[in-house]
Amino acid sequence: MAAAESDREVPSALCTEFLNFSAKDTASKWLQVTDLYKEVYQHLASYVPKIYCLGPNLNPQSEDLLAQLLLQAPLEWYLCGEDPSMGLAKLEQNNQPSQLCGHVFRVGEPTYSCRECAADPTCVLCMQCFLGSVHKEHRYRMTTSGGGGFCDCGDTEAWKKGPYCQKHEPNISDSCQEDPLAHLSTDMIARCYNVFSIVLKYAVDMLTWDKENELPLGLEPPDRGDTYYCMLFNDEVHTYEQVIYTLQKAVNCTQKEAVSFATTVDRDGRKSVRFGDFAFCEQAKSVIVRNTSRQSKPLRVQVMHSSVVAHQCFALKALHWLGHVIGYSDALRRILCQVGLERGPEGENSSLVDTLMLCDSKMWKGARNVYHQLFMSSLLMDLKYKKLFAIQFAKNYERLQSDYVKDDHDREFSVTDLSVQMFTVPSLARMLITEENLMTTIIRTFVDHLRHRDLQGRFQFERYTAQQAFKFRRVQSLIGDLKYVLISRPTEWSDQLREKFLEGLDTFLELFKCMQGMDPVVRQVGQHIEMEPEWEAAFTLQMKLTHIISMMQEWCATDERVLIEAYKKCLTALTHCHSGFTDGEQPITLSICGHSVDTIRYCVSQEKVSIHLPVSRLLAGLHVLLSKMEVAYRFPEQLPLSELSPPMLIEHPLRCLVLCAQVHAGMWRRNGFSLVNQIYYYHNVKCRVEMFDKDLIMLQAGASMMDPNHFLMIVLSRFELYHIFSSADCRKRYNRENTNKDVVQQNNTLIEEMLHLIMMVVGERFEAGVGQVEGCDQIKREIIHQLCIRPMAHSELVKALPENENKETGMERVIDCVASFKKPGVTGRGLYELRPECAKQFNLYFHHYSRADQSKAEEAQRKLKRQNGEDTALHPPVLPLFSPLFASLVNILQCDVLLGMLGAVLQWAVEPSGGHWSESMLQRVLHLIGMGLLEEQQQLENSSEDNDVSFNFTLKISLCGCILGPGEAPSNTASVLALLENLQNAHHLEVHKDMIRWILKTVASIKTIRELTAFTCTVTASGSHGQEEMVCDKDKAERKRKMEMARLRREKIMAQMSEMQRHFINENKELFQQSLEELDASTSSSLEHSPTSSDAALVCVGPRRSCPREKRQVVTCILCQEEQEIRADGKAMVLAAFVQRSTVMSKNRKRPPHDPEHYDPLFMHPDLSFGTHTGSCGHIMHSHCWQRYFEAVQAKEQRRQQRLRVHTSYDVGNGEFLCPLCECLSNTVIPLLPRAKGSSSCEQPGLGQWLKTSGQQIKAMHSAHRKLQPISVDAVEETVEEGCPAPEGFRVDYTPTSPYSSTIKEMLTTFGTATYKVGLKVHPNEQDPRVPIMCWGSCAYTIQSIERLLVDEEKPLFGSLPCRQDDCLSSLARFGSACWTAASQPSVQGHFIRLVAALIPDPQVETSPCILDIDMLHLLVSVVLSYGSVHSQDSSGLSVDAVQLHLFHLITVAHMVQILLTSGPEEVTMEQESEGAEREEEEAICCLYNTLRTHLGSSLPEVGSGWHLWRCVKTGILPYLRGAALFFHHLNGVPTPPELHALCPGQWEVLCGYLSLPSNLLQLYHSQQELLEPLLHGWCSHPSLRQTLQGGGVLVSFPRESNSLIDLPDDYSALINQASSFTCPKSGGDKSRAPTLCLVCGSMLCSQSYCCQTELDGEDVGACTAHTFACGAGVGIFLRVRESQVLFLAGKTKGCFYAPPYLDDYGETDQGLRRGNPLHLCRERYRKIQKLWRQHSITEEIGHAQEANQTLVGIDWQHL
Repeated sequence: MAAAESDREVPSALCTEFLNFSAKDTASKWLQVTDLYKEVYQHLASYVPKIYCLGPNLNPQSEDLLAQLLLQAPLEWYLCGEDPSMGLAKLEQNNQPSQLCGHVFRVGEPTYSCRECAADPTCVLCMQCFLGSVHKEHRYRMTTSGGGGFCDCGDTEAWKKGPYCQKHEPNISDSCQEDPLAHLSTDMIARCYNVFSIVLKYAVDMLTWDKENELPLGLEPPDRGDTYYCMLFNDEVHTYEQVIYTLQKAVNCTQKEAVSFATTVDRDGRKSVRFGDFAFCEQAKSVIVRNTSRQSKPLRVQVMHSSVVAHQCFALKALHWLGHVIGYSDALRRILCQVGLERGPEGENSSLVDTLMLCDSKMWKGARNVYHQLFMSSLLMDLKYKKLFAIQFAKNYERLQSDYVKDDHDREFSVTDLSVQMFTVPSLARMLITEENLMTTIIRTFVDHLRHRDLQGRFQFERYTAQQAFKFRRVQSLIGDLKYVLISRPTEWSDQLREKFLEGLDTFLELFKCMQGMDPVVRQVGQHIEMEPEWEAAFTLQMKLTHIISMMQEWCATDERVLIEAYKKCLTALTHCHSGFTDGEQPITLSICGHSVDTIRYCVSQEKVSIHLPVSRLLAGLHVLLSKMEVAYRFPEQLPLSELSPPMLIEHPLRCLVLCAQVHAGMWRRNGFSLVNQIYYYHNVKCRVEMFDKDLIMLQAGASMMDPNHFLMIVLSRFELYHIFSSADCRKRYNRENTNKDVVQQNNTLIEEMLHLIMMVVGERFEAGVGQVEGCDQIKREIIHQLCIRPMAHSELVKALPENENKETGMERVIDCVASFKKPGVTGRGLYELRPECAKQFNLYFHHYSRADQSKAEEAQRKLKRQNGEDTALHPPVLPLFSPLFASLVNILQCDVLLGMLGAVLQWAVEPSGGHWSESMLQRVLHLIGMGLLEEQQQLENSSEDNDVSFNFTLKISLCGCILGPGEAPSNTASVLALLENLQNAHHLEVHKDMIRWILKTVASIKTIRELTAFTCTVTASGSHGQEEMVCDKDKAERKRKMEMARLRREKIMAQMSEMQRHFINENKELFQQSLEELDASTSSSLEHSPTSSDAALVCVGPRRSCPREKRQVVTCILCQEEQEIRADGKAMVLAAFVQRSTVMSKNRKRPPHDPEHYDPLFMHPDLSFGTHTGSCGHIMHSHCWQRYFEAVQAKEQRRQQRLRVHTSYDVGNGEFLCPLCECLSNTVIPLLPRAKGSSSCEQPGLGQWLKTSGQQIKAMHSAHRKLQPISVDAVEETVEEGCPAPEGFRVDYTPTSPYSSTIKEMLTTFGTATYKVGLKVHPNEQDPRVPIMCWGSCAYTIQSIERLLVDEEKPLFGSLPCRQDDCLSSLARFGSACWTAASQPSVQGHFIRLVAALIPDPQVETSPCILDIDMLHLLVSVVLSYGSVHSQDSSGLSVDAVQLHLFHLITVAHMVQILLTSGPEEVTMEQESEGAEREEEEAICCLYNTLRTHLGSSLPEVGSGWHLWRCVKTGILPYLRGAALFFHHLNGVPTPPELHALCPGQWEVLCGYLSLPSNLLQLYHSQQELLEPLLHGWCSHPSLRQTLQGGGVLVSFPRESNSLIDLPDDYSALINQASSFTCPKSGGDKSRAPTLCLVCGSMLCSQSYCCQTELDGEDVGACTAHTFACGAGVGIFLRVRESQVLFLAGKTKGCFYAPPYLDDYGETDQGLRRGNPLHLCRERYRKIQKLWRQHSITEEIGHAQEANQTLVGIDWQHL
């Protein structure tokens, strides 16, 4: 109550003060005083509490107005020293506009980054700058902003070229950078300084104020009331639902109010939920705290005095005002920056800016946003102060980050988010590294936050609590900052930068030492591991650091001194990690082939092993750089290469690779999924660059410095295979040893993996520095190997390639030279295919292939070779040369140990016994031999004559290849070459024959080359080639012969098959004949003439109607497979159907939905605002089979509901089911009925006679119906001519018997009720008289929609419909003519009477609609179908056909009148000279039009040209005639004329003939003018006709255009821009989070948010669902703009996502806008969506999508 009173008193008190207040006087008073600070504070103390926070409901409009007048105006007067409107304008005039754009992005606004010119991905342009820049012609990336960043246009450091758009291009004149303060007088500067320092201090004090009940000194209000607010603050822990529920209990508000509170709290960070005295607010606080502290920390609530809240509100306003004022002039901006960064009395970190930053995590969201915006528009826009601010930011970095980690708000609401604005500026980043040691600070802060270590000091993520995991997630943002600092590499190094970078590297190595060996695993033997160990945190850390590691290496690569120092430091760190290397691991000596090596005993399968070795991997990276930058060759004396211990270098990486091999061999199965996942990520494209690849390089580096035999022995030992290959008789190994099958299998896999590893060590030379290659060669090779698997889309390729820190893969530079692009069709996406000449670079053992990839690639490449008629051997490709530092690696191929191993495997293959060797093992051996031969061939070809090639692989494989034990003489075992020649004929190795043949051929050619070089005779060189070619030609000829044979055999078989087919058809002729005849009437009748009317023209309506061919109609039930003839008295057969409401053809979406209980649907308005559409999948069942099936579905649904509450794609409660055959969504069934028999009798009456007869019949029916009703007294007197005589043969009292069997009757009711229920949205009621009306309406609407579809797709009227639609139309029309038998006859007759009354005035029918408010096709269908109920009582011999024709003619005339009344004024066209026949038509039409004008007078405009009128009528009536033809064809089953099966000229005449109309339609009117004239007069004198014509109602002109989906812009960013400026209509100018565009009407909606939920049928639904019911009768098509996704909705529970019609240049959609490629509209795909909509297939599409993808079922579609 108190609040209400004070509310009333306030205005009057304020008004007097407000009227007496003068801002100018106040400002001049301030100019005189000595202590301005005190004076302004007094002014604020007295006025702020009078303006703000006066009651429970804030009133922002009046508050802002008063604050402007009473608080801001005096400040502005003081600042300018004159009228602010003049003063600020002058400042703006003198201001040099900044070259920085500085536009701050709204949420969801499009931003553009140039992939070619941006310094890094954070450099972005706003849409305006982008369109005016050079970058729009480049490769660019488009994303939507999360809000908060700003446009970098004009920042020269952000762009390699084109830093300015046209608007921000600097003038030549202002090139001298002068001080912006030069324009201002000293007086003005002093005043600005005063105002800014007071206002900023006030704002900072108030926003960082933490006392709830008192104010800072000087602001205490003169009179304090007992008014408090209970203020609720946002946190990121509690959900919306929890907050809403709590508020409802605490401040007993409604759900709606609670939702609004919660939304505001989420948006602004705080909201007062109660206003009153202290106790009243405290009580609410205690309830909120009590309710939310159960699961987690409670919601933060404070009871604050209203004056404190008032000052805080104004403090935000003051910051806004400062941001607004400095926008007028750079000089004011600079003064504000100076005030903000000026040191306070407390010394270090005491400036106002520091105070705000350090209190950031204590403020609420709204306050943070406002001051961050101010920082961005002031400090970050002034380059001098940006630097000073960056220094302060770096000084406070540790504290800010610690605050952020403890806080729970997202990073975008934290001041730490501003780091991206400073750290990405290269000059600032370098300065902060050298002066503030920023790099070290960031890494140290990061390490400090990860405190969990094990005994060796390594990170331990095991058993992280939720709190620690949350903290770990937040700490990761520090890595982002480090990435910003390192993202641009220095071009010049100062000594200081070197020193600080290396210091940073030291701290980085400290971090790495904590990671080296973390999460070690030990093999589980015996039983499965009980708890899956935590592994994700360590890999998250690795992934986050991947780019940092790469960038560190790139920095090192730019300076030789830094590289050498970094290498030494890294080596020291590694030695430190290995200091415990030999503890407890005893030394052993290995010897094979007379070579021996000392190493340690270590079994990966028994000891601890870790996948995390960042120190080793960093060293590997730096080692490659030594080779790449040639430092190793130029300054060897500065490098500690001699100190390196190669066995120590390779030890850990080798263990890691052995671990992978053992996991593949299935030895670690009991260690669970965590290990499998680690191995997966180790090889995954996200991690492999700094994990797997570097381990391989480390092995290469180690092996290049060792004796190859020693290296291989250590490898054998670690693979635990040494015992197999070291025994003297290892070639006989498996004959004796009959060990456990599993062990054999494991050893086989390990041998395969080990051979693969040797291949990789020798063959992977595409890393620049390891091999003599360029960076792009590596990418080319990756792409070639991906495309060898199969052609791929651009996005798939991008995913398969590693990204650098700029999210670039470098693919675009090289893709065109290795692949060609194939554009997509209407579905699918564009694909890259490998160029054929690149296939020869294919390496089956490419090191980045997974096993699945490898087998797919092998299959694809063999298939390709077979197609090209080549041999299928996949021999190794020719490799580039090694760099000198790695050159010794090739010797591995010719060392004794390897040759011994190869010989052993080949020996096992020669004498296969049991599964003791594997084919893939042999394949790898052959590959290695191939590698050796190619290496030798290459060296021979490259060698000049004088130097001899030391690599002699052919010699080594020709010698005896026994593995010698120590001190043994060579035994007589075969050489590798001899074994290969043996294997060539082994029948069990068919697959490898080609490869062995290729090896032997290569050996021969190498021997030839060696012999030639030995003789130095070049003459015979050609001969050797010739010999080779001969062998090759022989092969080819042989292969060709085989292919020819195969072709002939195929042709012979095909000929035999077609002969058998013909024979079968001839034998069973009558069977085929029969089945052809029994095809459904709908298909056959539309295809062929009936024999009787082959000469006569075909007519489908009227007494001259052509007779359809009489034949039995037999169909098969899809459920029981029985055949059944369709007969009226037989078993009912039904068609699965789906009835839905539709607005697809609506011409008036504004029409409010009708009240279902009282709406009368008898007449359809021509605007077709709501219709009922029936579709079918065309599958037929017995009615009893269908009922059984549906009952089973219902029972299953009830059972499932008890088990788990999930939606299915169909709603059984609404009668929905899936067609048993095609799973198409259906909700009812249509009975199939036989065609009605036409009764052709004697002479039929003319129109006049019929009008008279039908008039009498109608009167008779009126009186009969009256007798049925209870009579009231008054009614008796009114009955005129009681007992009017019925015409002859018409028996009103006769009740006909239904000709249908009981099952058919039941199905008639079923379908009728379903259509009624869906069409009117009511509960089923089979007694309701509206049931038949809805069925006739559905029939007419479906015909209209199909007719429109045929026009839109330019298809002929007949013959082009799929048979499912044909069957559906036939069933609908025949059902319509039979449905009266299931309803009460008087009510159907009543409908007929009212329908006819619309054309022929009837005094006993009270309200007939005006002729302009009737859709004529609906009228025609309803009248014709309802006539059956009247005809059943007529035995006078009057045929149905004659009545149909008269009704049709009448309605056609009415439609012509309708078209003439609505035809607009003629367009000015050239007057056409008309032919004789046409002139006759034109005169007739003018005559009819003038008749109408005599009735209507001035309501109709005068029209001079008959040609224009006739054209209007002809085009306007065509859709109606086509619809009528479809209707009568399906109703009466008359075959269709062939001319209507194609789009040929002369359609009009044929159509009129088929409908038995004259082709000059006006003859209908003129031949019966005296009969029709009174009717015409009646139509024109309808009271509402004139009103409609004069603009009183909806006037529909004919023909109605087909509706289309809205036009979309070609460029997607135009849509994003439109959506970003769309604000939520309900939450006061707030940006919508999920703006969604309705593609039917173009409305933008705020989807998926609490604010825009509305109530529909007692349920809360989101904006889109609500809109579908208003715009699409429950079906909607939307485009979710931010996700680039099309959304289909149907009803409340069904929906699916659909591919958007926007594609990038690679023919792919980008759902979720993740890739950022520019998107453009693909018209074909948009047309496809439009076609789905026009066909009413959206619901069906959703059903199929939900069946295919169960996750769609779980989405709450109604909340979108």
